Amino acid sequence: MKSGNNPQVITLKLPDKLLELSSECAQILELSRSAYIREAIARMNQETYKKIKAKRISAASKKVRQESMRVNLEFSKIEHDPET
Repeated sequence: MKSGNNPQVITLKLPDKLLELSSECAQILELSRSAYIREAIARMNQETYKKIKAKRISAASKKVRQESMRVNLEFSKIEHDPET
């Protein structure tokens, strides 16, 4: 991913109300509308990657948990019947 050295131009179609609100918010923050939208996209990207990472960690945790349960069951059997 390039670090903004060579920005690309895109065209967006936004509902009037969303564009109006974005313009108002940008003005309050003393940003251009383009800068405001760039920041909004950057934040959404960060949130999306955090969600993806959380899902991966959760899936890995479930796998480890299942394996731990299996091992605990084996130890439990040994504790109750050492001849096993």
